[in-house]
Amino acid sequence: MAEGKKLGIFKRLYVGNGAFDIVGKRKRWYAIFGAVLLACILLIVLKGFNLGIDFTGGTRIQMPAQSASGTITTEAVKESFQRAIDKEATSAQTVGTGDSATVQVRSETLSADEIATVKEALNNDLKPEGGIGTISDSAVSASWGGEITTQALIALGVFFLAVAIFLALYFELAMAVAALVAVAHDVVITAGIYSLVGFEVSPATVVGLLTILGFSLYDTVVVFDKVKENTRGILGLTRRTYGEAANLAVNQTLMRSINTSLIALLPVLGLLAIGVGLLGVGTLKDLALVQLVGIAIGALSSIYIATPIAVDIKMRDPKYKAQAARVKARRDNLARKASGEAVTGGSVADTGVVESTDDESLAAELRKEKAMAAAAGAPSRTAKSSDARRRPTGKKHR
Repeated sequence: MAEGKKLGIFKRLYVGNGAFDIVGKRKRWYAIFGAVLLACILLIVLKGFNLGIDFTGGTRIQMPAQSASGTITTEAVKESFQRAIDKEATSAQTVGTGDSATVQVRSETLSADEIATVKEALNNDLKPEGGIGTISDSAVSASWGGEITTQALIALGVFFLAVAIFLALYFELAMAVAALVAVAHDVVITAGIYSLVGFEVSPATVVGLLTILGFSLYDTVVVFDKVKENTRGILGLTRRTYGEAANLAVNQTLMRSINTSLIALLPVLGLLAIGVGLLGVGTLKDLALVQLVGIAIGALSSIYIATPIAVDIKMRDPKYKAQAARVKARRDNLARKASGEAVTGGSVADTGVVESTDDESLAAELRKEKAMAAAAGAPSRTAKSSDARRRPTGKKHR
């Protein structure tokens, strides 16, 4: 460990030798992410979301963004809208660029007379290219938005159930529970950021949310697979505790998680920049924001939330507590031996198991760990009949 601390941070990241004590300091991460989680929940409850017309229902009016006098701004459209019927537009945004750009205005449901009045006012005040015939309207039912919400919740429930079953079968129950907690954490924080920013929640937002859940789960499974490999047969070993072996697994996959997340974030950042800065397309903006936040939070939760929670659940098992006690007893004996105190054979841990402290036993244990790691990564080989024929029989061939 002392060597790891002497190395630079980037060297320690690439070496992955357990220099970052992530699992050991898990209470710190619980406190930090718990505070962020609480803040997001308060935002959701107190501020709520800026639900789009697809969820609330209403009227959408669309018109060209170009006129004889120049580009029509969203502020001018909203002012003309309000003067016409004495009602405020819910939102107005420019979609597209150049000659094909349009301004979309969303409001509560309007009557046919109100729509006609608004169209006439927009045409007279702003004089869009093509005249009043280029100003179109459409109605969106609130029930359609309710159906989207219902289907999204069903999809989320099925996702969580499928994840729980898969992880419980492939890994174990503790890891399944930890992964679900991490994914739920990602959903709440992403929703809280969306509430804070105030971006409009559209069907694209829901699609993006379901997408980032898959990414978060993928990163968590990668870490858990390494944890499973490092902790195979650990109850019979006394070199590391379960938590230390899990922490080593997190370190070994840390650089991979960072690289994967950065590669995934770069195109999303480009999508957000294009959607907001250049095209002004609401759908791109909504989709990019939820993916940007979700991918970043998902990578963090797989490292700082999922694995520490899995360790806490496993350490409730008496078998893993006893193994940790044996590890501590062996280290205490080695420390006394190093300081010159008399050590006779071994020491009896609280569990009543005698632990050897000589170098040969430790070397044998290290060889056992390496053999288990090699066995975990090597496919089994079935002997061929020709191999059996070539096997030595002890007879001399003449």
